[in-house]
Amino acid sequence: MDKWLDSRLDTLTAALERAAGPEAGAVRAADLPGQRAIIDTLERFIGILFPGCHGPDGGPDNCASADCVRERIADAATRLTDQVEAAFEYAVADKPRARAEEAVAALLDALPSIRATLEEDVVAAYEGDPAATSTVEVVLSYPGFFAIVVHRIAHVLYTCGVPIIPRVMSEYAHSKTGIDIHPGATIGPGFFIDHGTGVVIGETCTIGRHVKLYQGVTLGARSFPKNEDGTLVKGLKRHPDVEDDVVIYAGATVLGGETVIGRGAVIGASVWITFSVPAGAHVMK
Repeated sequence: MDKWLDSRLDTLTAALERAAGPEAGAVRAADLPGQRAIIDTLERFIGILFPGCHGPDGGPDNCASADCVRERIADAATRLTDQVEAAFEYAVADKPRARAEEAVAALLDALPSIRATLEEDVVAAYEGDPAATSTVEVVLSYPGFFAIVVHRIAHVLYTCGVPIIPRVMSEYAHSKTGIDIHPGATIGPGFFIDHGTGVVIGETCTIGRHVKLYQGVTLGARSFPKNEDGTLVKGLKRHPDVEDDVVIYAGATVLGGETVIGRGAVIGASVWITFSVPAGAHVMK
């Protein structure tokens, strides 16, 4: 090793340890999985839902038998259970292994319904975009569809109280697609984000069936109330509700936990809304 490097290593290592503080020690003690490990497990679950289209293997799928599918599910579930257990340990939760097994079991039980819901999402994209040539094209290439696939997996884990991991999954989709969906958001079937870049959907947002969003739409919070000590109040309803059959065009911003966009409403491009909109209404700039 070069002298100039060797002479700095001990001092630099100690300085970085001090800068990291106790949080780094807590992360190491819990043996939290790395971001790449979580993403790899996520991709395995996506591959189970759409074999040959998504997943770490890629390419033509040769897993046609029930035994092969069973093996893939077991592998992904085992990986995720270990990761979720570590996340619960980091959060100092009681019985982390039991809670991890319960959460992963809930996801496994939900996979058939997730797949059925995603089929409605595929159809919504194909029927809603005149440029779509096939449903396979939607599955393989549409960023909005990829974002909702990840969300439907992450949302199940979020509802089971799993710390950290659902957000890592959603931010992975965000980084790949430019679409930011918090795993806490509740989204009905037949959901389509056209183009997608810049869409933001907040944690407490509820979206009904057959809703279509265009690029740049924000379903966000109007304000952030604070406690007496200046910290943000957590757990409040902050984001709007969007009922069935709504269309929101590019660049529109809809804010507030008390805001409801009524069934069948159409929100025009670049509109700023902080009030409820009745069913069937058209709001234009």
